[in-house]
Amino acid sequence: MEFSGSRYDGDYINGRMEGRGEYVLPTETRYVGEMKDGVFHGNGVLYFPNGSKYEGTWEKGISKQGKYTFADGLEYQESDWGYCNGCDDRRFYTEICNGLKPAGESQLTNIDPPRIIPEGCYDCGDGFYNPQTRVITDYKHKFLRNADDDEHGWIVRTCRKSWDEFVGYLPKKYTPEN
Repeated sequence: MEFSGSRYDGDYINGRMEGRGEYVLPTETRYVGEMKDGVFHGNGVLYFPNGSKYEGTWEKGISKQGKYTFADGLEYQESDWGYCNGCDDRRFYTEICNGLKPAGESQLTNIDPPRIIPEGCYDCGDGFYNPQTRVITDYKHKFLRNADDDEHGWIVRTCRKSWDEFVGYLPKKYTPEN
């Protein structure tokens, strides 16, 4: 059955989603698990379009506990998170799993080779950001959201962009005149 762009395939009791089923949201995020009275209730897994997933226990539509696993297999840990925190190991997870590249061949992102960013845009982690329109699209160029002032500032300060610019020391070139 389809609901405002969402789809449900599963059990019903008294005309309501109840039992086991699969609920697909318009964003293509899928929930597979137990339902009760038309909401997520019991054990279930949210599968995100980027390949990540959230396995959890739900109560009346709200996750009570769970585990998030990134698309590359890295499991998020709420405490003692040692991955990419600026203090401990700064390697990407793929470098931890597959080893470092040889000297002179830096890995720019966890995905190697990195995504090609459209001209004038930034890669903000879940899609591309165009600072002119303040629109974030997913990596297939479908609309995700508009960036507010805080997100815009964070993206332009910290995210990888499609153009190069020199940001370090630039020595004065030697000429016979100086």
